[in-house]
Amino acid sequence: MTVDAAQRGLVLVVEDEPAIADLVRLYLTRDGFGVHLERDGEAGLAAARRLRPVACVLDIALPGLAGTEICRRLRAAGDWTPVIFLTARDDEVDRVVGLELGADDYVTKPFSPRELVARVRAVLRRTSGTPGTAERPRVLGAVVLDPARRTVTAGGAPVQLTSTEFDLLAHLMARPGRVFTREELLAGVWGYAAHAGSRTVDVHVAQVRAKLGPDSVIRTHRGVGYAADA
Repeated sequence: MTVDAAQRGLVLVVEDEPAIADLVRLYLTRDGFGVHLERDGEAGLAAARRLRPVACVLDIALPGLAGTEICRRLRAAGDWTPVIFLTARDDEVDRVVGLELGADDYVTKPFSPRELVARVRAVLRRTSGTPGTAERPRVLGAVVLDPARRTVTAGGAPVQLTSTEFDLLAHLMARPGRVFTREELLAGVWGYAAHAGSRTVDVHVAQVRAKLGPDSVIRTHRGVGYAADA
């Protein structure tokens, strides 16, 4: 079922519980988004590839393909459309697995539909890069981050980051040597510290480090937080 993309763009929602899917569609539509609904994983993956939405909201437990498998296949194909997972299981395993697959955020059931809309808007604000369009590229060691193009290279090679991973690295590189606590990073990058856990920061940092490889500029300050330093 498809709704025109409206002014904010089209969001793909893949959720097999009709009541939840309809509620999510209602609130996203009220906020100016177009919404396309699918009920199972196979149809959801096909829709993501066909429609090129601005964001995907994926239930983890879906008939056919799990939401995590949809995300994995999109990332493997070089599709970095922002992904927000809906999950009924609020445990660390789901969070770590989801983030390692390249998800941008989580919302745990039961959730406030207003909070979900806020998460979608926050991810899209990070993806747009509008505040940084006039900024010059940041260089630290072998890492070059271009806020305008939202690109990163390490040792001259391109690095594929999710929107959240990019903004985490950009936040740290904006003030080299400055140590940020996890709470500061949650507020500065995610924008809703009260609704996220410090483990989210740790997993994202680990993912950025892994992608930068030996050129990683993120340093851990035990008991405090993280800093970017050559």
